[in-house]
Amino acid sequence: MDRKTRIVFVLMAASMSAAALPALSATTHADWPMFGWNPGRTSAPDIPTGITASDLRNLQRQQVSIDGTVDSSAIYLHAVTVNGATHDVFFVTTSYGKTLAIDADAGVVLWEFTPDSYDSIKGTAQITTATPVADPDRNYLYAASPDGMIRKLAVADGSVVWSTPITELPVREKIASSLNFFNGRVIATTSGFSGDIPPYQGHVVLLDANTGSLLHVWNALCSDQTALMVPTNCPHYHAAIWGRAGAVVDTATGNLYVATGNAFWDGQLNWGDAVIELDPDATNILGNYTPLNTGQLNSEDLDLGSTSPVLTGGSYVVQGGKDGYLRVLDWSQMAGTTPHRGETASRVAAPGSGELLSAPAIRHFGGDTWLYVSNNNGTVAWKLSGNTLLQQWQNNRAGTSPVLAGGLLYVYNPRGGVYVYNAMSGRPLARLDCGGGHWNSPIVVDGRIALPEGNANARGTSGVFDIWRLPQP
Repeated sequence: MDRKTRIVFVLMAASMSAAALPALSATTHADWPMFGWNPGRTSAPDIPTGITASDLRNLQRQQVSIDGTVDSSAIYLHAVTVNGATHDVFFVTTSYGKTLAIDADAGVVLWEFTPDSYDSIKGTAQITTATPVADPDRNYLYAASPDGMIRKLAVADGSVVWSTPITELPVREKIASSLNFFNGRVIATTSGFSGDIPPYQGHVVLLDANTGSLLHVWNALCSDQTALMVPTNCPHYHAAIWGRAGAVVDTATGNLYVATGNAFWDGQLNWGDAVIELDPDATNILGNYTPLNTGQLNSEDLDLGSTSPVLTGGSYVVQGGKDGYLRVLDWSQMAGTTPHRGETASRVAAPGSGELLSAPAIRHFGGDTWLYVSNNNGTVAWKLSGNTLLQQWQNNRAGTSPVLAGGLLYVYNPRGGVYVYNAMSGRPLARLDCGGGHWNSPIVVDGRIALPEGNANARGTSGVFDIWRLPQP
């Protein structure tokens, strides 16, 4: 058997009266099918959330005990059939590869998938921090596990439809970034485990969502090799693609944008510490950028690819990094495989000039483009004016990947608490109590806020999943 699927029949949920379940404020029902909400990873849905600023003080928190640490974020599907009944459901993947379906109303586990590798991996440093992604048909989702596999699971019961390996060396190559989906393809990237222990190769993988067939591979090092390779078959190592958002899709063209971590760069076959645009098949480089000090970034462990590229909707791409800067790149000047080194339209310091390890949120308000960024030193809002980021507000409260929903900015502080701000002014509106974590970030949908707690590096096999809802009137 490729799986162990445990169906949890929740008799107590069935016996609960309708009056015992929480009510939602008026909202347009919607899904949150992937990290960042959409393939472009904006983290800024343009739909009503069912939660307003005045609702924040009335939210009630439920803590759900789960079999693992979810060091990422949840996804959500409204009114899907699970175990033969209709449920609103959150889906999460734990650090050792369990994927769970959690009823969004009752806060109970409806099913739990466990990979066969679980018992041999649990308690080790071999983990995943990837958020799963839902198929647009809403009948399936795709999840990663530390054994290097991507699996297609049935929403109805967690059964496995297919499983495909995306690495030849899963004990060295980590699936850290969140999965993406576009045009019938599952998009995944690889990096290395804690400590950057070689050999591993950062690469982009495209899978056929219907069959699980491996369609294309783009290797950041030895990029002329177009298949999964044993890492030692290339003379260079690393070039992790490990930003929280992974591969970002320009939905107008289908092109993919990734940023790589520390490794050798020669602008020919080796693309360490670079921003890369690939065609929709991940076969050809359409654009590229690396800073002038690529060698320094590599030698000092200052990955340019500590976060994924941010597409602004125009000609500019914003790229953060572990060196504490956000670079505004005029991407119209970066076309082709000719090496583009050092050209930036402008740059600004990340909060406190600290490392940027989170995924920014981006939203267009009228004719203005706003960018929201959090790191361990604070949270800041910028407005893109021409080729320059102009600061609008900031604070010194730490945060992971921010989410802009319903005009409110939600930022999880990994030391504890979800902070909610007015997105335009930065005025603090509420603090939602919860425990600490690491990469975790919230989603806000259908009158609910969901957040997993915990740090995968603690190697735990149990955890907490928080759901905030409005009370029954």
